Amino acid sequence: MAQTLNRSLTDLGALLHLVDPTLPIGGFNHSNGLETFVQQRVVESKATLEEYVQTQLLQNWIYNDGAYLSLAFDAMCEGNFDRLCELDWQLSATKVARESREGSFKLGVRLLKIFIRYETHTLLTAYQQAIAEKRVQGYFPIVFAMVAQAMGLSKADTLYAFYYNAAVGAITNGVKLIPLSQMDGQDILFDLRGSLVQAVELSFDPDEEWLGAATLANDIRAMQHEVLYTRLYMS
Repeated sequence: MAQTLNRSLTDLGALLHLVDPTLPIGGFNHSNGLETFVQQRVVESKATLEEYVQTQLLQNWIYNDGAYLSLAFDAMCEGNFDRLCELDWQLSATKVARESREGSFKLGVRLLKIFIRYETHTLLTAYQQAIAEKRVQGYFPIVFAMVAQAMGLSKADTLYAFYYNAAVGAITNGVKLIPLSQMDGQDILFDLRGSLVQAVELSFDPDEEWLGAATLANDIRAMQHEVLYTRLYMS
C-alpha cells in the first residue's frame, strides 16, 4: 500500500513540476494570436474568451499540438527515435505562422534543457543532440511528451496536463488583455473541465489523416500579430 501510494505521489509531483507555470521557459510571453483577436474586438468579453478557448481545445489543439504529443508519446514508448524526428518535421510544416512556430520550438528547447538534468533517457539525449545539429527543431509538444514518458507518467495524464496548461495560459492572457476579473478566468477554467477530458479522449489515438487540420482564423491572426502596432506578447 505504502509503495503504491509513494509511486502515485511521485508521479503527481513529476506532473505538477512539468506544468509548473513558473518554469523558466518563457511561456507567458506568447498568446499565439489571441492578442490580435482582442485588438480586433473579436474576443472582448468573458463569453467570447470562453468560446475562443473551447474552440482552440476541441477544434485546433486536438488535431495539432495535442495529436502530435499523443503520437510522440507512443514513439517514446516504442523507442522509435526516427518517428520522433518525423513528427518534429511534420509539426514544423503545419505551423504556418512564424511567431507561433518559433515560439513553440523555443519553449521545447528550454523545457528539454531543464528536465534532461533530472531524467536519464537515451532518447532525450539523442533528441537534444539532434537539436544541436539542427536535424530537428525541438517543438514543445514533442518535448513535453518525451519528458513525461521518460518520467513514467501515463499518456492520459500527460495529455490532460498539456491541455490544462494550454487552456490556463490562454485564459490568463485573455484576462490580462481584455481585461477581465480574475474570478471570470476561474469561472471559465471551471467550465472547461468536461471539455478537457473530451480533448484527451479525442486525441488519445489520433487519426493521422486529420493532423494539421487548421482553424484558419487563428492562423491568420497569428500571422497578423507580426505587424501589430502595439503588443504585449511575442506571438
